[in-house]
Amino acid sequence: MLALGPLAFASPWMLAGLLALPAIWWLLRISPPLPKRVRFPAIRLLVGLVRDEETPAHTPFWLLLLRLSIAALIVFALAEPIWNPAPRIAGQGPLLVVVDNGWASASHWNDRRAATDGLIAEAGRTDRPVLVVGTAPGPNASELNFETADDADARARALLPQPIEPDRIALAERLEGAETLSRGNVQTVWIGDGLDYGAATQFAERLSAIAGSAGLTLIEPAPGGRALALLPPEERSDEFAPTVIRADANGARGGSVRATAGDGTVLSETAFRFEEGETSSRAVFDLPLELRNKVARLDIAGEASAGAVVLADERWRRRSVGIVSGASAEEAQPLLSDAYYLRRAIGPYAELRDTPAARDTRGSIEALLSSPLSVLVLSDIGNLNETDYARVNGWVEKGGVLIRFAGPRLAERSDALVPVPLRSGGRALGGALSWSTPQHLAPFEKDSPFFGLDVPQDVTVSRQVLAEPTPDLSSRTWARLSDGTPLVTAAERGEGLVVLFHVPANRDWSNLPISGLFVEMLRRTIALSQSAGGARSDAAGAAPQRGDLLNPLATLDGFGRLGPPPATATAISVEQFESAERSPRHPPGLYGTAGSPRALNLATPSLELTPLAALPGLSERRQFEGRAEERLATPALLIALILLVLDTVAALWVTGLFETERIRRVRFASRFTPLLLAALLLLPTSDARAQDDAFALKASLDTRLAWVVTGDPEIDATSEAGLSGLSRILAMRTAFEPAEPMGVNIATDELSFFPLLYWPMSPGQDDLAPDALAKINAYMKNGGTILFDTRDQDRAVGGMVTPGTATLRRLLGRLDLPPLEPVPSGHVLTKSFYLMNSFPGRWDGGELWVEAASSDAENLSNDGVSTVIVGSNDYAAAWARNADGRALYPVTPGGERQREMAERFGINLVMYALTGNYKADQVHVPALLERLGQ
Repeated sequence: MLALGPLAFASPWMLAGLLALPAIWWLLRISPPLPKRVRFPAIRLLVGLVRDEETPAHTPFWLLLLRLSIAALIVFALAEPIWNPAPRIAGQGPLLVVVDNGWASASHWNDRRAATDGLIAEAGRTDRPVLVVGTAPGPNASELNFETADDADARARALLPQPIEPDRIALAERLEGAETLSRGNVQTVWIGDGLDYGAATQFAERLSAIAGSAGLTLIEPAPGGRALALLPPEERSDEFAPTVIRADANGARGGSVRATAGDGTVLSETAFRFEEGETSSRAVFDLPLELRNKVARLDIAGEASAGAVVLADERWRRRSVGIVSGASAEEAQPLLSDAYYLRRAIGPYAELRDTPAARDTRGSIEALLSSPLSVLVLSDIGNLNETDYARVNGWVEKGGVLIRFAGPRLAERSDALVPVPLRSGGRALGGALSWSTPQHLAPFEKDSPFFGLDVPQDVTVSRQVLAEPTPDLSSRTWARLSDGTPLVTAAERGEGLVVLFHVPANRDWSNLPISGLFVEMLRRTIALSQSAGGARSDAAGAAPQRGDLLNPLATLDGFGRLGPPPATATAISVEQFESAERSPRHPPGLYGTAGSPRALNLATPSLELTPLAALPGLSERRQFEGRAEERLATPALLIALILLVLDTVAALWVTGLFETERIRRVRFASRFTPLLLAALLLLPTSDARAQDDAFALKASLDTRLAWVVTGDPEIDATSEAGLSGLSRILAMRTAFEPAEPMGVNIATDELSFFPLLYWPMSPGQDDLAPDALAKINAYMKNGGTILFDTRDQDRAVGGMVTPGTATLRRLLGRLDLPPLEPVPSGHVLTKSFYLMNSFPGRWDGGELWVEAASSDAENLSNDGVSTVIVGSNDYAAAWARNADGRALYPVTPGGERQREMAERFGINLVMYALTGNYKADQVHVPALLERLGQ
């Protein structure tokens, strides 16, 4: 290779062709151009005259330079010019390239890709075998075999950053155990991310041992180019301030952190700055409560990595809580009042909007409810006046959470805004109950939102307000005393919730308000409320309890993009959620239920970034070179081709073949215009053939799924969105990467391009013509599979014929269909990719019908794949997602778990249609071996 600064030539000997340029010059100079013809009738007068001297014309100088440029460009292209060539790696034999592909590599992934491409390109020019491996653990470990440069380049391009830390020691153990590396002396290049995760020295020593005398090279980012990480804000702080950390304390550096809502809207952006010697910087957001509660994601602008993203859940959303007390002595004894205990218990995790004490609460309640409020706390207010009652009751029914505390006033008289009826009358008759021995709290039941909280033995209750015994009292009780009487009751009212503590919020009747349990009980109760502008969380039973599993809803990739979880992601128990190791099984993301997700972030408050220090065993250590090398041969040939076309035009012009006289233009127009008009008249009036060709090309160049166009815009849009969503799921979870699905017209379009058709039933579909019926019969008999979806399981009542079923019978009654049966146990559809025993869609419970198994097991047509599959669960609606990956339709009754099972059924269906019954063959391997032995 010949290098001239940033320009190099892979085949420099081809530059010898430039020596031919003088000869080309000489040839062009002595070769006159063709004579220019000029029509001049009087030239006849010159016939017979003898010219004394003839001087040949020469090629114009500008045309000469044009042709020399063409020749020089061709020679330049043949020399394989390279701009910004990759640094040469001295050595021979196999080349091992180790790439850090953890989260920290994502922010400057293009630099790592450029370095990897340069190394592979250099190895390819010398025919060296290459092995490319990543340090981040993956679900399936690839084989450690050396490959050609082209194969290694394909493997390198498939390597992507992962949203976890690299496991360098695990990779070192695999490399040491690989047979292909057992001989040692393998030149090794480590493309690092510049961070030390605790074992960099040991990793470098083990790589150096593998490299041996061939040498170990480390390529890393510059100190200012190392990744930044974003730590989540403190959960119970009034200040909303994530912390940005870096590995190097040298030099000043700045940036900004963005806060975005769930729909991607940027709510705010605030700056941060590292001063000299600092490794952390806080980005403080000043947001109104309503906007703060809408924050779903924080990220560092321009830093595309999972470590630069913090997903926010309910832990970082602060509720607005209004406190109204009915006590009359608050001002006299402020440290003993119930409002004081409530403020101390609620203040760390909510925004308080308490009001001064007053016997007349009308103004206080009206002032609190005049602005968005999440929770209203009424302490010992027995009977609201009519105006306040109507105002509070309407607010609760619209989604508010009302928390009431008992006391002497509530014991004496209560309005109807309580979860359970209370005993009325004087205290002596049971309005309040007194014991000689204080009662302890009983353990919380599993369906209570307080389940999992430890009950201190020193918490006692000496008095309480009793509830009237009713049939539903047990189901409305969240906490009990040891004798079984209710301590906390709750009931839903409209879209809201009413909660009653049967004791006051001070020490008069119980020491519960001065215990840590009181704080946790209030925190969990307030967590059930709606954040400002949001929807209220599900009631008691929906909150995750100890022992529950939180299933992955959406996960981050290495670049910090939130998307569907990979197939390897598994659920995490509630107890282990915070301490769960971020791994391929538990990637960062959202877990739990769609209504109340929990965020598992990569960066935890204990995270520290440590730069790579001096490492042993390195033969060379350098930083990224910048842009990748660019090959200039193709652009040079393209320019030469353009100049060649210009040369042809110039030659015609010089020889006079382009006449510009008006008479010649008129003559040309008179000859060409009739031909043009005739051609226009002969053109077909429609472009049907061109459309057919375009359809055939689009359908045949890539494998696609297809749906039948019904003519109903809503159904067709759902079908398209459903198959698009299924295609994306297939590309993420399987080796099959289908192109975007297409809609087909049964009557006019060719069906043989598609392995699977989805056909939703619509009552408005016209009867099929005989030609269309014949086309469908031919499609199924030649190996095609059609999923007929009646989409009416939600309307199936008893044995009544639903509209979708009636449409199916009407359209397909004349088809030559095989006998059908419900999917039997052990059918290939139940195990073609996932193991399944039901096939839900948007609805669940509908039967799935397939072609009945032949009695002659030896005679299987279509490789055992059913050509007809009939269901009623509206599968496309369950698969349908928009461009952002959000589901378009709810699924019932199973929620997101049912949607996951519907997507798994879609994958099983496509695998079944594409691969046949090979899974059945695997199950029956012993029988196959016995048959082969015969």
